[in-house]
Amino acid sequence: MAEGPTTRERPWPVSVLSAKLKEYLDRLGTVWIEGEITQWGVSAGNVYGKLKDLETDATVSFTIWSSTRAKLTEQFKAGDHAVALVKPNWWVKGGSLTMQVFDLRHVGLGDLLERLERLRAQLAAEGLFAADRKRPLPFLPRVIGLVTARDSDAEKDVVRNARLRWPAVEFRMAYAAVQGDRCAPEVAGAIRRLDVDPEVDVIIVARGGGDFQNLLGFSDERVVRAAAAASTPVVSAIGHEADRPLLDEVADLRASTPTDAAKRVVPDVAEELIRVEQARARLRMRVTTLVNHEIDRLGHLRSRPALADPGWMIDRRAEEVTRWVARGSELAERAIERAAVRTAELRSQLRALSPLATLQRGYAIVQREHDGVLTDPGQAPEGTALRITLAEGRLAATSRGALGDAE
Repeated sequence: MAEGPTTRERPWPVSVLSAKLKEYLDRLGTVWIEGEITQWGVSAGNVYGKLKDLETDATVSFTIWSSTRAKLTEQFKAGDHAVALVKPNWWVKGGSLTMQVFDLRHVGLGDLLERLERLRAQLAAEGLFAADRKRPLPFLPRVIGLVTARDSDAEKDVVRNARLRWPAVEFRMAYAAVQGDRCAPEVAGAIRRLDVDPEVDVIIVARGGGDFQNLLGFSDERVVRAAAAASTPVVSAIGHEADRPLLDEVADLRASTPTDAAKRVVPDVAEELIRVEQARARLRMRVTTLVNHEIDRLGHLRSRPALADPGWMIDRRAEEVTRWVARGSELAERAIERAAVRTAELRSQLRALSPLATLQRGYAIVQREHDGVLTDPGQAPEGTALRITLAEGRLAATSRGALGDAE
């Protein structure tokens, strides 16, 4: 057998690689693996099948020889959840890998319940089930997001009952597998898609009844965490009243059935119309009572003497008003007389100080035609045009110059 590192000039034969793979896998020994049987075929007493991982897209082929199959105490079929004791078997000649099964068992209900309880305790410790995290549902959702299987009874129940109660309600569907290995990733993805839709007001996750294992997808951690992370209120409507998947614990509302979810999410239009009419009747009664009370109150006020004959208030004040009017007239006349006397005095003083009074005594004011008053003969040489103001008018004159003392 060739040894040492390979090169382009010194490659390994295919048989060497195949032998080394078989040698390595043989050292692995037997291991227990868990998954879902997706293929189960019998040929000549031997079983040839496939086992798929429960969470990721990984599958291995397995073989159960007839001698081993005869020792199995349980019957198996495709879709079963099982654990198997296997040993990797590399077929050198054909270059294929298969798992030789030495033991095969169903995953028991006790094992599933134990795992479920551990997950429940972990999520509860994180506070995902706390009551203060639960949000109230909208009174009247415009659009309901519905996660369910296409054309399922759960879908029909929710849609029919919701529209019977409120015909205008709309739905945004997000179809997903509701059992099997595709259930958990598809339901979680559907919740996330509806949560980011701004028109969706509430999300209902619905599935009809089923056995415990068929409902396991709704206890899957991925589904529970998707519902807990959603900002849109989530309603869990899985199975029947007795079914309690973990989604029920984290949802904002747990409905016993899909029909119950429709009734609790959407109000009944007939009941709401009755409530509106009752409220209107109560409002009319209250308003009528208030108006009647105020009418009675006004009647009592109008029956009082002060309002029954309001003229007495005017009569009582009429004499007083007359007296004050006369007093006002008298005071006004006195004020006018005093003002007239004062005005006459001021007029006399003004006249005494006025230049007009001086002019009336025979004096005159001499001015140059375009200048001020003359106070000196030298200001008006011969030929200067003059203007003379008298008490009763003005004269135009021409200066002949200053007069001598003899003149």
